This record gives sequence, structure tokens and C-alpha cells, in this order.
Amino acid sequence: MKELELKYGCNPNQKPSRIYMEDGSELPVTVLNGKPGYINFLDAFNGWQLVSELKEATGLPAATSFKHVSPAGAAVGLPLDKTLAKIYWVDDLGELSPLACAYARARGADRMSSFGDFIALSDECDEDAARLIKREVSDGVIAPGFTEAALNLLKAKKNGNYNIIQIDSAYKPAAIEKKQVFGITFEQGHNDLAIGDSLFENIVTVNKEIPKEALIDMKIAMITLKYTQSNSVCYVKGGQAIGIGAGQQSRIHCTRLAGSKADNWYLRQCPKVLDLQFLDTLGRADRDNTIDVYIGDEYEDVLRDGEWQKRFKVKPEVFTREEKKEWLKGNKDVTLGSDAFFPFSDNIERAYKSGVKYIAEPGGSVRDDAVIECADKYGMVMAFTGIRLFHH
Repeated sequence: MKELELKYGCNPNQKPSRIYMEDGSELPVTVLNGKPGYINFLDAFNGWQLVSELKEATGLPAATSFKHVSPAGAAVGLPLDKTLAKIYWVDDLGELSPLACAYARARGADRMSSFGDFIALSDECDEDAARLIKREVSDGVIAPGFTEAALNLLKAKKNGNYNIIQIDSAYKPAAIEKKQVFGITFEQGHNDLAIGDSLFENIVTVNKEIPKEALIDMKIAMITLKYTQSNSVCYVKGGQAIGIGAGQQSRIHCTRLAGSKADNWYLRQCPKVLDLQFLDTLGRADRDNTIDVYIGDEYEDVLRDGEWQKRFKVKPEVFTREEKKEWLKGNKDVTLGSDAFFPFSDNIERAYKSGVKYIAEPGGSVRDDAVIECADKYGMVMAFTGIRLFHH
């Protein structure tokens, strides 16, 4: 197929709409089910690049959960412990395949943002991954292949209308890419920068020890940022993004946004949250929404009389500010990546509050000395990559 007509573009009034190869060649994708839209394909193609690069950089199967042309989560296929399996609502599925673990992590880190996502998988979608995907609210999935069992499960999703895209894993884009804005054509070289170990060799802090696990997390952070709308910052721990801040005009606001998501990820692991007694009739999405409010400043919205009874069997105690602050002290050895340099040390101060120990950023600010000094104050390890990763 050389061209695929779409229902409409970004919005229903934007017609006609299609995807096609400008050189007249065949499209590198096959729609196996459903009718993907314009934004679906944007998420799919960005997501596929992200996971294929994660797989190449780490050697592990990878998954990402995309929303509005930025990842809500990204991860590699490391095993889940009991706590993560519980907060990701997969503890009833038994032992999962590495690919399914990757998606559980990508989806689970920020379940609020991942609601209604488009999924990208680095490897052939297996039955475990399909079982997990089938029960989540999602728009579609792109992968290089699907087992017969996985395809049958996914085709039954959304009354048979779930979007399933198979991509040719051998496809390589042209060296020059183009797009139009306001009728004007922009042209640039495709961003084929490879994220490897050598990118993190310029360590500018006193502490220069980067464990193997942290190096993997650094690569995950930078590859995730490569496909996140800028300005962007990414917190990573244990092989998965735990907080992504996208599209913020100010770097510190981006760092705060991503940091608050990382904090929420860790707060959900507190026994006080794990032990919440939800009504059996309350679905996963409603539980996610309830937890998000419960651990936030507006907790009274789910604890006041007349409201808690709609969600819980027993009224929970307030999760106090002091309790949350104490629990967050346990989140350590977090990695932070930034798509451009930190202009002020306030970013490092905020990162420290979310357990950051390892940082990767381009460097090049006139205030680099102050940023390095702040990192040294907390015994952090910071590598200057020398590479900016803006994505628009």
C-alpha cells in the first residue's frame, strides 16, 4: 500500500487527510485491524522509533505508552517485584513475559496520563502482552509482529475496532525529512543520533561512579527525551521512566512536573496506599483516579462523607504531608535526563527532593559551574552529553 486515506487530520474539520510515501514507494506499515487516525499514526511512528532504539541500546525488549505525541511512560523488560505488580494492577496475571513486563512498567508509571494511550512494542507482541493490553483503555498498538494468539485477543478489543499496526522492522527513513507549517516547507536531517555508553563519559562532578544499572537508566532517559515534546525532562529508575515532563516553556517547571510524577509513582508504593480497601465494583481506572486524588493536596474530595462510600469499603485515614515527606525519603538512586542544559541550580535542588543521584544533560550553560557545585553538594554524578535533544 502506497497511500492510506484517513478520516480526518488532528481535528475533524481538517480534511482531507492521508499518509503516503513521497517517493511513491510502499508504506512500511500494514493495518491489521481498525482504522487508525492521524494522531494515532503520529504516536505510533514516534513510539516505534523510541522502543526500537531502547532495544538496540539495552538489548532488552522495550515498550512505550504514548499520548498526544509524547510518551507517558517508557520501559525495558525487567521483572516486576510484588509491589510494582500490585500498583500496576497486574498481580493477578501471574509471571509475565519480558515484553509484557516492559509494557506493564511503561503503562503503570503514570497510569493517569496513559489512559487511552497508543502502544509501541519493540518485539513481536506475545500472548502475555496482548492479555495485558486487552484489559486496558487504549487506542491501539504498533509492533513488528503479532503471534496468532495475541492477534486474536487484540482483534476482539473495542468491539473489534482496536487499531493494530504491523511495521516493517527493516524500514529506515530517508536521511532528510520534511514537514509543512502554514504552507511553508521545513527540511532537516533525520535525528539519527545513537544513544550509547560513550555519550556519558564526560563526568563533570567529583563523584564519577555510574553503576551498570544507572547507565541503562541514563540511556532510557535520553532516548525517551529524544521523542518527547520539548522542553522535556525524564526521571528514570530500575529500567523505566517514572516521571516525564513534556512541552514546558520553563526548564524548572518541567523538572517540577516530572518530579511530581516520580513522587506519585513512589507514594503509590507506600503501605498506606497499597492497603486501601476499594469497593469490589470499582474499576482500575476509577481506582487510579482515586489514588491520584488521595495522595494529592485535594484528598478531601475522596474522603468526605458521601464520597468515600462510593469508592472504599472502609474510610481511609488521611495521608498526611509529614507522612508523605517521610516516605519519599526512601526513593533513592533515581536518574534524571534533560533534553537541554539546566540554566540554574534550582533544577538540581528540585531533583534531589525526588531521590535523584545520576544526571545526564548537555551542559553548555553560562552557569554550569553553579549547577555542578549543587550536584557536588549532594554527592550526585553528572555527565555532560554535549548533545541537545529538542523534539517538535
